[in-house]
Amino acid sequence: MGENATPPSDDTAGPGPAPGLEESIRQVGSAGRQTLDSAGHAARSLRRLVSADFALARSAFGRALAWSGVAIVFGASGWLLLAATLVALLQYLGLSLFVSLLIPTVLSLAITGYGIWRVSYFFHHTGMHATRRQLSRLGLFDEPSAEDPDADVAVPGEDKR
Repeated sequence: MGENATPPSDDTAGPGPAPGLEESIRQVGSAGRQTLDSAGHAARSLRRLVSADFALARSAFGRALAWSGVAIVFGASGWLLLAATLVALLQYLGLSLFVSLLIPTVLSLAITGYGIWRVSYFFHHTGMHATRRQLSRLGLFDEPSAEDPDADVAVPGEDKR
């Protein structure tokens, strides 16, 4: 021990006598009630947080939808003006009106076709195929059959059995 250290006092030589069985049961019951009360407070706080988060998401979704509409309107009008300018330029270069209108039309249809293909690709992912397979493995739904539209869905990294 160092010079400034004080020796332990004899008052804390050991714990006091153990409480009786009834007192121990009361202490355990009290601790259980306190734990349950704390869990209830935590659950209420979590519910409030989730509720506030959903309210924020709902508000943000509405605003995002409104601004998406603005972007679509101005994007479409911008494309129409660009297509009209392209038609005027092609006519200035000596092409007929028919060919000048055909070029932006074919370009628009090609981009539309590509967009439709991408939309169908991403909508395929909304089918919750992995969840259906896992619930089926748990026995909550029937196994995929030949009539099931999701029976042939392949998941990368999963071996076929």
